[in-house]
Amino acid sequence: MAEKVTKTDAEWRAELDDLEYKVLRKHGTERAFTHDDFPKTPGTFLCKGCGAPLFDQAHKFESGTGWPSFYQPADPEMVEEKEDRSFFMRRTEVHCSRCEGHLGHVFPDGPKPTGLRYCINGVSLEFEPEE
Repeated sequence: MAEKVTKTDAEWRAELDDLEYKVLRKHGTERAFTHDDFPKTPGTFLCKGCGAPLFDQAHKFESGTGWPSFYQPADPEMVEEKEDRSFFMRRTEVHCSRCEGHLGHVFPDGPKPTGLRYCINGVSLEFEPEE
């Protein structure tokens, strides 16, 4: 189990810019096609809030949705799921298990081998190239 990161609202506001705060702490969503310009080289996508390793470049795919999409997390223990019933919809929200930052949602329309599409707000991620 990942060690939890707990910060006050003031600490989060001081560390994150306005959009990062809106997405990670207030469950917001960035506009499509605004934050999916990551390098296509091998590496790991980390949580912008706490640096936890969330997704691997090898599991990223082009979904055409305008958000970074992955068919599985790098480590399933680092990404938690919960039911989201906002906006009169029933979806599965995903968040960082370490800092509980909102990442996006997971849908059952992804490619093999999992058939899942983790649709992630790019602003909630940092890319760390493989060395």
